[in-house]
Amino acid sequence: MITIYHNARCRKSREGLEILKESGKDFEIREYLKEPLNEKEITDLLQKLNMAPIELVRTEEKIWKENYRDRDLSDKELIRIMAEHPKLIQRPVVETNTKAVVGRPASNIEDLIA
Repeated sequence: MITIYHNARCRKSREGLEILKESGKDFEIREYLKEPLNEKEITDLLQKLNMAPIELVRTEEKIWKENYRDRDLSDKELIRIMAEHPKLIQRPVVETNTKAVVGRPASNIEDLIA
């Protein structure tokens, strides 16, 4: 199953959703701001993305700059922070059973579902 972790207010996320709709493939939408990922889900997603936790963090968000930017945080702490503040997670993320990509650029999504 394909899942898109979606924020309807984000232009890039809406673009990613359109790519999935146009693909004709079955997928599900998880609005991760309304239904946040827990720490295990984020850890599993990071493995599929083959990323370090800091690479998934939106470091330009106000909450990051005001609370975390100048701190030396462990991977476990970063995962906990993303679970507590889902707005800090890059978007969109599209996941299959075995892999995942951040949909920036949108061609990453096309490559994943091809």
